[in-house]
Amino acid sequence: MEEHTAFETAHRMLVDAERITVLTGAGMSTASGIPDFRGPQGVWTLDPEAERVSTLSCYLTDPAVRKAAWQRRTWSPVFSAEPNDAHRALADLERTGRLRAIITSNTDGLHQLAGSTTVIELHGNARRWRCESCRRTGPMEEMLARITAGEADPDCPTCGGIARATTILFEENLDPEVIDAAVAAASDCDVFLTVGTSLAVYPAAGLLPLALRAGARALIVNAEETEYDHYAWAVIRERIESVLPRLLADGSTTD
Repeated sequence: MEEHTAFETAHRMLVDAERITVLTGAGMSTASGIPDFRGPQGVWTLDPEAERVSTLSCYLTDPAVRKAAWQRRTWSPVFSAEPNDAHRALADLERTGRLRAIITSNTDGLHQLAGSTTVIELHGNARRWRCESCRRTGPMEEMLARITAGEADPDCPTCGGIARATTILFEENLDPEVIDAAVAAASDCDVFLTVGTSLAVYPAAGLLPLALRAGARALIVNAEETEYDHYAWAVIRERIESVLPRLLADGSTTD
């Protein structure tokens, strides 16, 4: 399909849809200065050791890994990043009442900062911490302030347990209630729009065929090919932060 035809097809489908479910991945936030993980300039591509700080057993048993994880958070681009035009376009769409949900594998919280409220975070949120023992939670800024003050491995202020981000680590199961919410959103939409995801990591990737079986039409916006491209009514390869607002134009604003 020619690019201009793909755009026109996708635009018309989005304008006409009454219930849109959106699945977003790392490509959604690269324009906000947050690198992906597995791309050519991805975090794990450039620094394979970074994967250790995201592995549950390493984090819980090795103080050196925890110290490295906290140091990484002090310079992580997540905490200085701002939503880009693509995030804002989805927030505008929600205000029309036609957005069923945003399902995201991102942990940066930029959808919420842009104004979206119906966000299903498959992998948790890096902007909050949680105690592994007593389950107390709080804003990540609390822990980062302690790092800045000189602590290398801040513990829970309530029980002294191991503190961590509320993100899902390797070796850890996803929250069943979150998965149920994502499945419900994928199963109840006219259009299933994927943005900035390779559709290669499960269970997130399995949501697209689930939506198709429920009768939805799929649209894919991604820089590279995915294994599901041939199932989509249209595939768009333009820059996400510029093309998504145009795709949602007329359907994302009210008079």
